[in-house]
Amino acid sequence: MRVALFTETFLPKLDGIVSILCLALKHLHDRGHSALLIGPAGMPAEYAGARCLGVRGPRFPLYPEVRMGLPSPRIGQALREFQPDLVHVVNPVFLGPTGMLYARRMRLPLVASYHTDVPGYARHYGYPWAEPWIWRLFRTLHNRADLNLVPSSAVLRQVREHGFKRVRWWWRGIDTARFRPALRDPAMRTRLSGGQPDAFLLLYAGRIAKEKGVERLREPLRQLPGVRLALVGGGPELEQVRLLYEGTPTTFTGFLDGDDLVRAFASADALVFPSVNETFGLVPLEAMACGLPVIATMTGGLVDTLRPGVNALLYDPADPATLAEQVRRLQHDPALRARLSEGALAHARGLSWQRTMDQLIGYYTLAMRAHRRWRS
Repeated sequence: MRVALFTETFLPKLDGIVSILCLALKHLHDRGHSALLIGPAGMPAEYAGARCLGVRGPRFPLYPEVRMGLPSPRIGQALREFQPDLVHVVNPVFLGPTGMLYARRMRLPLVASYHTDVPGYARHYGYPWAEPWIWRLFRTLHNRADLNLVPSSAVLRQVREHGFKRVRWWWRGIDTARFRPALRDPAMRTRLSGGQPDAFLLLYAGRIAKEKGVERLREPLRQLPGVRLALVGGGPELEQVRLLYEGTPTTFTGFLDGDDLVRAFASADALVFPSVNETFGLVPLEAMACGLPVIATMTGGLVDTLRPGVNALLYDPADPATLAEQVRRLQHDPALRARLSEGALAHARGLSWQRTMDQLIGYYTLAMRAHRRWRS
């Protein structure tokens, strides 16, 4: 099988979409399939045997980390040379519609996957009036696909309510050979805790952006004695959040990747995750694979990951005091911490990323069959 993928984001940027794409490209290569990845400028020229074609474009004014990939004759040339059997557009916003256009022009099966709650982000960035328009745009785009994939049961229900057709749940898994408790590191714990490794160490990992709600951690945590917070990641709100947290027991590490990121997970006591806009939430699963209990809200895609009292403690995002209460419980109850850690590991180890990617290949085959029926 020869698959052409269009994405709005890829390496060196790191986020959940990039992590899933990297695993998909690796698995396609391991299973003997070929891939062409078309995405933003600055990508590596090759990844896991796939050619990567970067397309230039201006930065998106509301989110400068994202570039608006523009159509280019190079795309058509690359597709003609590659001769794909199928096109997969990942989170079609700017570059994705170009992939859809080429799929139709070349009469190829089309798969589209929905990964990010862009309509919800409109509210966080002060444009609530845009939310229904964004849903209308996404519905129009996705309903051109032979098959639409979503990352969680919550999003499956949500997009169907907004009129998306031909939607299937694409499960998520985790690479437990990479994310593992064995990389716990005293030096990393000292770094994350600001030189106080004996403190109770909470970790947040992910983008520092409005939609992630990192600023909401400050008040409930700053008056908990013996608690330190490490914020791992970067993003458009990094400097504002750094100023907000001045004078609090908080360490900013910037972006971490590879084994450094795994060491950070494995060296903390718990993950605290304030986002309420996750379509899946890969970071909590990565943390669980490293043995971390999670303190989060039962919202969005997290409903498929969090098991209250088994691998996580829940709090009410509308009541910050409940977050402080759950942190205090975990801080002062080592037996609870150990039980949740065991539950987190068991949950993560039951979610094979290879199974997830085999499911994706199965969906590609399904889309090709559906496309043939539609054309006949």
